[in-house]
Amino acid sequence: MSKGSGVNAEPGPDTPPEMEPSDIHDILRNDRRRLAIKHLKEQPDGRVGVRDLSETIAALETGEDPPPSGKRQSVYVSLHQTHLPKLEAFGIFSYDSEEKEVCLQDRVREVEVYLEVVPRYGLSWGEFYFGLGLLGSLTTVAVLLGVPGVEALGVTVTATVFFVILMLSATYHVYTQQDRILFQRFRNE
Repeated sequence: MSKGSGVNAEPGPDTPPEMEPSDIHDILRNDRRRLAIKHLKEQPDGRVGVRDLSETIAALETGEDPPPSGKRQSVYVSLHQTHLPKLEAFGIFSYDSEEKEVCLQDRVREVEVYLEVVPRYGLSWGEFYFGLGLLGSLTTVAVLLGVPGVEALGVTVTATVFFVILMLSATYHVYTQQDRILFQRFRNE
């Protein structure tokens, strides 16, 4: 395994020039790899010790803090033997085996496009927009059919209210996603 020295601007010589969507889906289909990526993205410097990472993942998996030692050990071993080497092979992480430290690499941006972390009972942005559109459509139909209580709003007011909600939601969504690839490309130009 290689020594990580922080966030790389260029993928290393051992990493493929571009990841295929099937590679990305293979990486993200495992909960521990997704949790590891999420946890490192939450770190200010993009680094964490393997012990801390395994403890965090074990706590998330069990819902116990601190997690049972057997679970921590199981997570540590699977990270060390399977998940960290795979993430390092794709240039998403670097792993310093002497320091037992994992560092986030720039190639994570290629995966995070596919990684919308949604709380267990939360909504994705796609589901939110679909629900908002459906609610707007049903409310507009109710106004047109003269349903008591909503017919007084009128079509213009109903459409304007849902349009404003849509625009505010989209603005918030774009603002919270400024670290994504699209915005990075604009900053680099």
